[in-house]
Amino acid sequence: MSERVIPGRTDGLITLGAADALWVDLTAGSAVPTASGAFTCSPAHARLGYVLLGGHAVATVRASGGQWCVLQAEVRRAAVELNAVGLDRRDLVRIGPFRGTPRQEYAEETPLRWRRRITGERGEPGGPETAARREAGRPHHLAGIDWRRMLVERTRDGTRRTWWLPRAAVMLLDAAEYAETQWVRAARTRQASAVVTEPPSHPRPAREAGSRRTTGAEGTASPRPYRAELEGQLYSVLTRKPGMSHRVTGWACAVCRIAPATVLDHCHEHGYVRAPVCQSCNTLERPDHLYSNDIRVANRYTRLFGTDTDDWLRHWHRCPGCRARTTLPLPHLAAWTAHTACRSLRPTHRAARGRTPCGILRVSWTGSQNAPRSCLLTVAVDCCPSGEHRVLARVPYREAVDRFRVWLAETAPAVAAAAGPDRLDGLPAQPRPVVADTSGEGLALF
Repeated sequence: MSERVIPGRTDGLITLGAADALWVDLTAGSAVPTASGAFTCSPAHARLGYVLLGGHAVATVRASGGQWCVLQAEVRRAAVELNAVGLDRRDLVRIGPFRGTPRQEYAEETPLRWRRRITGERGEPGGPETAARREAGRPHHLAGIDWRRMLVERTRDGTRRTWWLPRAAVMLLDAAEYAETQWVRAARTRQASAVVTEPPSHPRPAREAGSRRTTGAEGTASPRPYRAELEGQLYSVLTRKPGMSHRVTGWACAVCRIAPATVLDHCHEHGYVRAPVCQSCNTLERPDHLYSNDIRVANRYTRLFGTDTDDWLRHWHRCPGCRARTTLPLPHLAAWTAHTACRSLRPTHRAARGRTPCGILRVSWTGSQNAPRSCLLTVAVDCCPSGEHRVLARVPYREAVDRFRVWLAETAPAVAAAAGPDRLDGLPAQPRPVVADTSGEGLALF
């Protein structure tokens, strides 16, 4: 079999250089920007037996002449799937830097670790390969994706930098890291089985394609659906158990049910675990720009309280405390009040195409849910085009809860039917303390 590309066929082997050119050509019209050097530049390493393309691990094979190649069909399949991904550059996810972020156990066995690599590339102290990756003219990619063309850098307080990527790109890179983890584990399992079960006098026959040996990811297990195995357990207790973060990666995300889970989401008011979720859904679930008692209500709340309402309400009510009270944690309830209950109060301004909502919606509160009589939510508009800064409404906490319960019964009857004081579901008589959040800054209340 020839190592060159065979015209009219897509199942032949091609060299890594030809695969680089083919990848760039096939993804030229993709919404997700791709980079050259996907097969030949770091962090790609063909000698490991695979190369990451998008969310897939593509097998590499060694030809009879010692040259590394890949199947052309696999490159084309990965390109087709990448081209189908939509990219909203306004839907951003903060990827760093974070202080005190717990290290994921599974990430340590994968060379990708894309968040750490981006941190190193952006010049953060202690980042890996900082000097080597600053070489002039060297392509920078992760899983064949040119992340530099999508990265958004913001500055807070004049000095603090934060880095953001579109949510679709984050999900792709998370999927690539997970695919690599599964590949490495499967390869180790096969090696261990070969050593234990096969005597030296009977070596295991190699799979061949012509005169070439191939490697594959057969046997890699897909993440299993989450079926409330952790319901009713305290986050502070569960996360102290050895190997828990490794166990979490075995589940699929309980919200989107597609991406592999990476973290345990929990209620910070009651301390109960909700479910394992992927990094993208965990970021989407967090109140936007949450400070001690202030939230910016962005467009993504349309998804949380609009298009995917049932999934998110069911997820939040996995906490026995929220389910028994038929409400949401205070920051989420505040966001719902501003986005849904006070939507009709938001003024609009003339624009080129009709009218556009005024400024930026924001909600703040005084007091806490533990003293509901004194807790007051204030919904306001900032950055008004006409220079106004208006308070739209002041809603007492109890009134916000009552409004939410009525809306919940109309919007998600199944979720509402499972909630209420007569649905305690093992809720302890003694209230649990609020669990402090150590995975980010200024998120202790949500």
